[in-house]
Amino acid sequence: MKILAVDTSTKHLSLAVSDGDRVIAVRNVAPRKDFSMSITFDIERVLAKANVRLGELDGFVTGLGPGSFTSLRVGLSMIKAFVMVTGKPVVGIASLDAIAMNVRPSRVSRCVQVCVINDARRAMVYSSFYDKKDGNLVRHRGYQLEGIDKILEGLAGEVIFSGDAIPIYRERIMEASGVFKPVFEPPARWLPKAQELARLGYQRLLKGEVDCMEALVPLYLYPENCQVSPPRGVA
Repeated sequence: MKILAVDTSTKHLSLAVSDGDRVIAVRNVAPRKDFSMSITFDIERVLAKANVRLGELDGFVTGLGPGSFTSLRVGLSMIKAFVMVTGKPVVGIASLDAIAMNVRPSRVSRCVQVCVINDARRAMVYSSFYDKKDGNLVRHRGYQLEGIDKILEGLAGEVIFSGDAIPIYRERIMEASGVFKPVFEPPARWLPKAQELARLGYQRLLKGEVDCMEALVPLYLYPENCQVSPPRGVA
């Protein structure tokens, strides 16, 4: 099953092509001013690298954010166009799930707690909380938009933090860590990666858990601007 995965929730574009559970091509691109125009070129490049044509794909996976609403709309519009042209299924995955998938537990600890925190500005963070065991995620909270103190409530034991809000809130997390032990992922793992979206989406596609193209919208959590239901992600 050949899949194209795309994440545009941050300023960095992430693309991947996978065949089953094996990633065969990846392209990560730094911010560009002409993003809405250049994304087509970047998708062509990653497909060429994988030696896969658009019509040979069996499905698509797209990151839904939360994140940059404009970039998310560009990415979603592109994927929806591909779905319309090819008639192939599509799956939407929260980009926070992809960040949680970046965490690599040590051999000593195969099951870990993961808290993803992304900067939402206005002294808020986008967040969710997971157990990760043997490469699988179990989400224990909904996708949240809260202040950091609210996110930290109830944490216990060792918690691995990832996400681009770490530099902003590292000191506050350390101050609050009386009942939990924070471990911080390195910056290379703070952004959602399309190869992780592909792995998550492949499992959904195998089960036939596809999304209706018309219903796919960005996961945007500021209620005064836009209210959407969370995507079907990790249980």
